[in-house]
Amino acid sequence: MTTVNKTKGYKPWPALWSLVIGFFMILIDTTIVSVANPAIQRGLKVDSVSDVLWVTSAYLLAYAVPLLVTGRLGDRFGPKNLYLGGLVIFTLASLWCGLSGTLAILIVARVVQGLGAALMTPQTMAVITRIFPPEKRGAAMGLWGATAGVATLVGPILGGVLVDGFGWEWIFFINVPVGIVAFVLAWRLVPKLETHPHRFDILGVVLSAIGLFLVVFGLQEGQTYNWGTITGTPFSVWGLIIAGVVVLVAFVVWQRLNKGEPLLPLALFRDRNFSLANAAITTVGFTITSMSLPLVYYFQLVKGFTPTGSALMLVPMALLSGGLAPVVGRLVDRVNPRYIAFVGMLLLAVALWWYSVLLAPDTSIIMLLLPSAVLGLANAGIWAPISNTATRNLPPRQAGAGSGVYNTTRQIGAVLGSASIAALITGRLAANGITGGGGDYSGTQLPAFVRAGFTTAMSQTLLLPAAVAVLGAFVVIFFAKPKATHGWTEQAAQAPAESVPARAVPSE
Repeated sequence: MTTVNKTKGYKPWPALWSLVIGFFMILIDTTIVSVANPAIQRGLKVDSVSDVLWVTSAYLLAYAVPLLVTGRLGDRFGPKNLYLGGLVIFTLASLWCGLSGTLAILIVARVVQGLGAALMTPQTMAVITRIFPPEKRGAAMGLWGATAGVATLVGPILGGVLVDGFGWEWIFFINVPVGIVAFVLAWRLVPKLETHPHRFDILGVVLSAIGLFLVVFGLQEGQTYNWGTITGTPFSVWGLIIAGVVVLVAFVVWQRLNKGEPLLPLALFRDRNFSLANAAITTVGFTITSMSLPLVYYFQLVKGFTPTGSALMLVPMALLSGGLAPVVGRLVDRVNPRYIAFVGMLLLAVALWWYSVLLAPDTSIIMLLLPSAVLGLANAGIWAPISNTATRNLPPRQAGAGSGVYNTTRQIGAVLGSASIAALITGRLAANGITGGGGDYSGTQLPAFVRAGFTTAMSQTLLLPAAVAVLGAFVVIFFAKPKATHGWTEQAAQAPAESVPARAVPSE
């Protein structure tokens, strides 16, 4: 029997603002570590860059793998309950991270943090989908998009200030008071939405988790083991990746054959915009996650900036993105989102290419601030159009599933970006004569005789996220124009799950 909770009388915007606080916090933790990597490497006596990168990769891996499941759990037990539970786990894990005395303990604590974030994230989009009608959802997604965009950019700035002022541990300790405030506000302001007795797809859960883990782990560890056999095991990196792909194919086949209620409703992908938006957000996750690392290392190790100084180089990006994203969100309800997203993705590629051209040991600070401003314009035009396109036609009863899929693809993109940029940095450093992955110079300005080679490596590395941004622009230009009628209706909200079509409106 469906449990219906009383939701009349709630205020959507206060509810959304309370969720945004926690969402902002968990997204900051995807990028805040990048500026602190040299300090963590020095403080915990880590030998190489590739080892300390696991502080970020472990979080992204634990964040990405469970999202399909946690989206469904929100439908089953209520998005508010899942969000609050995840927030408690995330906040306590943040305290654990700050108290870590070794790299291994820090990585384990980051995994727990990622699990908490995975419980929280799908619920934010699910609540938006269920409490805002499509014709007003653009502004709500504008706020969600502004949060996502600004958080990924503010992370390095806040990290720099905290590392310089208090130490790297405080990039995690800061989450504790914020988490407490976010819990109180969400507990009071987020409504208890109806829950549905989904038949849980246990086999689907197992197959998706195993498949995603094998693929992501293999990609992250490929460079460490030179894409060969993993030390101490009979398994090769490529063997894990291939096995993961096979398991994921089996998962999709099972979802197709499952006559009950599959974990991943494949019918969602019949909607052209949902499918394309998922592809686009994968490229965004890849690009945003991968671009910060070479820039931060260039600012600190070549230019000799402090963590705060290097983070301040991104201020134009954060200010423009945060200021313009709500404006873009309102435009999305009136203008075809594909035009805004296309311009945003192209500007993202242009900014990264510009950085690649400018990077040199003697480049002036003023010149380096210009592509930062272009990145701000780009981010403002990306998040709201893509997220609104993905969720516009989702029936309320499938909000959790759709949000889980969307955030899974975004996080997979982030994990792929983190793994790819780490491998590329290592390869480009070696090609330019920098041995040991730069570990010998961690936390200090490089000697003059190696700065040119290091800078060239970082410049070349930035071309990868630029190319992926171009691919994203190619994807979003095929978004279909939104229809005047939508799948969000009171009848759809109360209908049995099996009767709600995944494709609420035609995509053409």
